[in-house]
Amino acid sequence: MNKLFTLLLLFTLGVSQELKVGDVAPSWALMYSPGKYEMLSTWSMEEGKKLKRFVSQPYRHVVVMSFFATWCAPCMLELPILEKLYNKYKSERVKFFLIDITEGTRTMPGFEDAPKAGPFLKKKGITMPILYDTRGTVMERYNAVSLPRIYIIDGNRKITQIREGFHSEEKFTKELSAEIERLLGEIKWRTL
Repeated sequence: MNKLFTLLLLFTLGVSQELKVGDVAPSWALMYSPGKYEMLSTWSMEEGKKLKRFVSQPYRHVVVMSFFATWCAPCMLELPILEKLYNKYKSERVKFFLIDITEGTRTMPGFEDAPKAGPFLKKKGITMPILYDTRGTVMERYNAVSLPRIYIIDGNRKITQIREGFHSEEKFTKELSAEIERLLGEIKWRTL
């Protein structure tokens, strides 16, 4: 608990303004493999603007981002539930991304020996794409000072839901599914 308080205090000093539902989601480009990056603008872009890879990927998607760390016990409770939702929606226009901040916190006392996310989650059967926020810059932009933290973003890069902390599986699944279904209904026929 003391580690978490220290982390929250360090990230609270000098982070950006709190994001809220209706705000435009801050852009990001994060590495998923050495030299390979994923960008929010590939899947979701502000109304009237084209997606980053418009020719090869013309469809806007719902984006579900979950900030986590391997040392975060509530994150480990939430990840198997997110994995079920990922498997339910992976053939739909929904992109799930796990934003790992483990490396960004490794220099803080008590976090030096945290397991690396990729191999650790693979052992737990988690197959969702992992993006590495090694410096914590995306975490700062999203002001994700407590974990786990989930953002659901529509096809026009608007934040439609923010979830903080872990909640009961039934409530969590029901609320996330309802929001994803609502947003899928909005983008079903849109390509631009």
